[in-house]
Amino acid sequence: MRTAHRTCPLCEAVCGLTITLDDGGRVTGVRGDDADPFSKGFVCPKGASLGRLDEDPDRLDVPMVRRDGTWHEVSWAEAFAAVERGLAAVPGPSRAVYLGNPNAHTMAGSLYGPALVRSLGTRQVFSASTADQMPKHVSAGLMFGDPLAIPVPDLDRTDFLLMLGANPLESNGSLCTAPDFPGRLKALRARGGRLVVVDPRRTRTAKLADEHLFARPGTDAHLLMGMVHTLFAEKLTDVRVPVSGLDELADAAAAFTPEACAAVCRVPAERIAGLARELAAAPAGAVYGRIGTCTVEFGTLAQWLVDVLNVLTGNLDRPGGAMFPCPAVGRPRRRRPYTTGRWHSRVRGLPEANGELPVATLADEIETPGEGQIRALITVAGNPVLSAPGGARLDEALNRLDLMVSVDPYLNETTRHAHVILPPPRVLQSGHYDFALLGFAVRDYARYSPPVLPLPDGRPSEAEILARLAMIASGQGAGADPGLVDELILDQTLRAAVETPGSPVEGRDPAALRAALDGATGAELRLDAMLRLGPYGAWGGRLPYGGDALSLATLRAHPHGLDLGPLRPRLAEVLRTASGTVELAPGPILADVARLREALTREASPFVLIGRRHLRSNNSWMHNVAPLVGGSNRCTLQIHPDDAAELGLAGTAVVRSATGELTVAVEPTDTIMRGVVSLPHGWGHAGTTQAVAAGHAGVSANVLTDASRVDPLSGNAVFNGVPVTLTPA
Repeated sequence: MRTAHRTCPLCEAVCGLTITLDDGGRVTGVRGDDADPFSKGFVCPKGASLGRLDEDPDRLDVPMVRRDGTWHEVSWAEAFAAVERGLAAVPGPSRAVYLGNPNAHTMAGSLYGPALVRSLGTRQVFSASTADQMPKHVSAGLMFGDPLAIPVPDLDRTDFLLMLGANPLESNGSLCTAPDFPGRLKALRARGGRLVVVDPRRTRTAKLADEHLFARPGTDAHLLMGMVHTLFAEKLTDVRVPVSGLDELADAAAAFTPEACAAVCRVPAERIAGLARELAAAPAGAVYGRIGTCTVEFGTLAQWLVDVLNVLTGNLDRPGGAMFPCPAVGRPRRRRPYTTGRWHSRVRGLPEANGELPVATLADEIETPGEGQIRALITVAGNPVLSAPGGARLDEALNRLDLMVSVDPYLNETTRHAHVILPPPRVLQSGHYDFALLGFAVRDYARYSPPVLPLPDGRPSEAEILARLAMIASGQGAGADPGLVDELILDQTLRAAVETPGSPVEGRDPAALRAALDGATGAELRLDAMLRLGPYGAWGGRLPYGGDALSLATLRAHPHGLDLGPLRPRLAEVLRTASGTVELAPGPILADVARLREALTREASPFVLIGRRHLRSNNSWMHNVAPLVGGSNRCTLQIHPDDAAELGLAGTAVVRSATGELTVAVEPTDTIMRGVVSLPHGWGHAGTTQAVAAGHAGVSANVLTDASRVDPLSGNAVFNGVPVTLTPA
């Protein structure tokens, strides 16, 4: 038996794990790492099942090529040669890439995904971001000048937390990296703080709160604007950071009285005003809104108002408020002001955001003939047939492609359409560093997990798979050395660093810096460079935690991770706006407020659909692990008992929307507000080769979602607040 330590890669909480393995490399136990200074031994059922997921017998281990409808196991050389032949026949503008959610949880996805995108020579880039979080990136970009400058609630020091559309007791947090989120919320209340949750369901998080307010799905922006109106009307503002647009913001909020907003969101007017007063009076407070506030028709406005309230109450960039993490791996400064719409989708004219087009228009771009029609698609760790809106239509559209390549460990609902599947190795055969997630952590922290198990001879790492695809896409050929990708990027990174005024290595020799790097793989060498150049790095960074300057060697010497200290005020470091201030009234956002104002008098649909999360599930990836399905983790339609009785629903119901219909088991519960029904996301596994998932197939909620409905500012799909009708099955 031996013991290994690594970070859990299965959600955004970055918990440390202690893993025991037998002599054959089989996992015999997984528990929380008590010595991890961030997670302190916390582990959820997903992390505890990492061994079962890693050793899933249904995972693909060799490349697969589909010929004449039949799958064949082939060598890696044959698989890459097939990709080269297929891509060579498709010009760059007709190529596309889809990057799924797990890319944020792997080193390879973070390091090599951008290189693959550039090599494809296309603007047809899609990802799970426009099914999840793009409104937050757009609002942050417009307010702070950087779409990754996302403030997070300082959970460990706040006195008042208003949470909307988030259920971290089951999701473990999102765009707010906080291991043991439940323990942190309990600690908030134990020290005398107050937690208020706004949600159409009385979730596990809502049950923990001091107060839970039911709100109609999709109306969070109205509730928040009613609070903004109250702060101005009652002269409760306390702006402590440099801002622009304060008067324009006040004018925009004038029509949104608590009484007018209450009629839309179904939260009493006195509570809307009361929330504003309580937030303003708290010694330190924060507003936090997540996926339920993003995946709606006013997603960007809701995310903007979250940070507007943090600014107006003096809570932005101060302890206990909403603060900007300082990750060990820094990001280059933006050279230009943030904007969206640098290009538009070919068919529907939807604007680009963060270099991506909305996944809601992917099927349009495949189906519609003409110059630039998508003919080749590469998917990396994604299952858009289940996760994208209008999934049934996308399922059919994928059959039209001349070439589809999937980097994925499973033959699933999406990859079954591929011509080539390139499976990445097991989780424990890969190194791990959370490039993306530590940028949203509620405490600065760093940890590297080297591979626990070696790669078999001839088995490429996920990094090598993506690097080879990049080389093929750029015309270098299937036989080109994938290590050239790393050396090119290292050279560019180091040369840029030595030429940047004020850089810790300004004026130094790039070749000497390259020679100093440590790492057994290209990914490790690049991580070492990024750590050394970062704010705590060995090449001149700060050391607030009192330890050694950071490098890969430092993190190897601290296998449980390093605590880099509590968040500190750093707005001046992150602001990238042309004005040098927080922009409270960006033009695109003010223009969209008119649409929000019109919705004040709109007639509401009798029933609307929302999603929901389970603690033992994360989108569609974990339904093939027996301990993680069953029990409360079921695909049912939750509905209030009184609504079920009035409609005569018992057993099963037919749910219809503008785009499709489903027959699904009914689960009456008084934990959901009347007029709202809920289906979990990521189910619908009929026809998959994953035995456990097929036995718990459920239905895909995205048969009901409408790909034509998006938040216009971000292009994010509308998954919550979908009008539906219900009848007995």
